[in-house]
Amino acid sequence: MKLNYRIQGNGPIIVLIHGLFGTLDNLGVLARDLQHDFQTLQVDLRNHGLSPHSSEVSYRSMAEDLLSLFDRLDMHDISVVGHSMGGKVAMMLTELAPKRISRLVIIDIAPVAYQERQHDEVFAALNAVAQSNVTRRTQAAEIMKPFGLHNDVIQFLLKSFHEGEWRFNVPALEQHYDEIIGWKEVNEWNKPVMFIRGERSAYIQDGFRPAIARQFPMARAYVAAGCGHWIHAEKPQLVIRVIRKLLQP
Repeated sequence: MKLNYRIQGNGPIIVLIHGLFGTLDNLGVLARDLQHDFQTLQVDLRNHGLSPHSSEVSYRSMAEDLLSLFDRLDMHDISVVGHSMGGKVAMMLTELAPKRISRLVIIDIAPVAYQERQHDEVFAALNAVAQSNVTRRTQAAEIMKPFGLHNDVIQFLLKSFHEGEWRFNVPALEQHYDEIIGWKEVNEWNKPVMFIRGERSAYIQDGFRPAIARQFPMARAYVAAGCGHWIHAEKPQLVIRVIRKLLQP
């Protein structure tokens, strides 16, 4: 599958991977800084943004899409930054191409299967908009409000609403949601990994340490004080400092 992507800058390669319902623009605040010293590659994962849709939704398939892109761009010795679902895609890359990936920065997600369904209200709101035939974002926002979503979440989702349609593949993502929150442990990967955890987020818990250590023995963690799940949006300069420190020679 040929993904939509954007390349900027020169130097060592950093790939930036968005989370569920996102686009390549989500980590743009990081790319704009890093491109001064690195070559940044931002991608729309399958079923998101301007990349093609598919009925297949799995971390293996999403990682294979990226590897095909790396082949076309002749990219090797790659550092990867991934947020949430994108972090799991990044971790799957170490299973499929362990020698090609050099470092990981994982933003607020762990290599574990989650039990709690966090997005049922989101899917309900998205489907309500899809069935309404509205074409304007202001109209879509009004339809979504009764589903109890925070306004920031609504505005984030609406970035992918264009001419009356969602750019992400709602039916496929909803059908395979258990796959998205799930995880099958990958082989041990002995290269640098930094997990950035939001202090107010429950996505990385102390109880997940054994699972992290089994798969990523060289992992370290940084706790972003006062942050929730969207650390790169809440404190972008902090995330940039952590990334640069990990990637410095």
